[in-house]
Amino acid sequence: MFGFLKDKLKKAVTAFTKKSEVDEKPEEKEEPEKEETESPEKEVEKVKEEPKPEKKEVVEKQEVEEKVEPEVVEKEPEVEPEKEVVEEVKPVVEEKPEVKEEPEKKPGLFSRLTQKVTKKKISQDQFEDMFSELEFALLENSVAMEVVAKIKEDLQETIVDQPVSRGEVATIVSDSLKKSIGELFVKAEDLVAKAKQKKPYVICFVGVNGSGKTTNIAKVAKKMMDSGLQPVMAAADTFRAAAIDQLNVHGDKLGVKVISHDYGADAAAVAFDAVEHAKATNKDVVLIDTAGRLHSNQNLMEEMKKIVRVAKPDLKIFVGESITGNDCVEQAQQFNEAIGVDGIILSKADVDEKGGAAISISYVTKKPIFFIGTGQTYDDLQPFNPEDVMEALSI
Repeated sequence: MFGFLKDKLKKAVTAFTKKSEVDEKPEEKEEPEKEETESPEKEVEKVKEEPKPEKKEVVEKQEVEEKVEPEVVEKEPEVEPEKEVVEEVKPVVEEKPEVKEEPEKKPGLFSRLTQKVTKKKISQDQFEDMFSELEFALLENSVAMEVVAKIKEDLQETIVDQPVSRGEVATIVSDSLKKSIGELFVKAEDLVAKAKQKKPYVICFVGVNGSGKTTNIAKVAKKMMDSGLQPVMAAADTFRAAAIDQLNVHGDKLGVKVISHDYGADAAAVAFDAVEHAKATNKDVVLIDTAGRLHSNQNLMEEMKKIVRVAKPDLKIFVGESITGNDCVEQAQQFNEAIGVDGIILSKADVDEKGGAAISISYVTKKPIFFIGTGQTYDDLQPFNPEDVMEALSI
């Protein structure tokens, strides 16, 4: 989970940091001074090479002298002083490298750059340019615009027109992301603990077609049973073919009673009968399955509102597919506007590499995420923990 988003965020933070250093790089490229410091060495080599012709002249003079006055071979010592003159140049050559000002210039340049960076302030225009890649990474991973706007605002307050050193930019961005994302989630109460507060505790599950409502109802039923509570399930999805059969199969596997009517029956009546059955048989929890629907289907939306009026659920949970990203967030908003959902279950979170829905849905709807689906078995329903998100994103 979050694998794709994690990689994109890391690249975006790195790009953000590099852009913040763009203004500093030109000043570091004062390498012409190195050429000046290297030039004395070349001059030394030239100096070493220049005396050589003198040697040749001396040798030629010797040859001339030998030809003119063969006996004057003893004048060779006179050549030695000239050699000494060549040797005397060496100390002068050795002194020139010692005069190199490299050690003094480098620290001076570095310290000047450090001071400038420490006092550097990122302007609004620079920030807009630097944030663009991070913004793209978030949007590409289905993070809602409202969340992107919050992250941008938080980071802007932290970094714009504030003295920032080059080495701190990456840390500041990461800390700001961690703080922003940590503030996105509404704290969820323990669903089992809430169910123990009232008997029977009625929970209605809503969502679009294929979001995994029926399967997640069975998972919640298993969780209630593991905590010593006795659930009953209501097959109030009388619209979809095989919906009742599917819930009955789960009921048989778990040993949970399923209340159902025929296909096409009044869904609200099924929900009502399930609640009455729970009261009569001393069951602890009623879990109501409903037909998947889009907000644009007015008939089904009115039916859902009727179920809520008749069954009077203590909790209304929206079930959405995590992998659908922004669509999931939008659907949650629409159901919340229609009936006022109390919490969220995100299915298929284990195969969601982007994670945009998990990061966005709670902030946009202002509702807590109770569980995330992490597999196909009844035990693959984990309580949502924001710290797991931080750990998965390596923030």
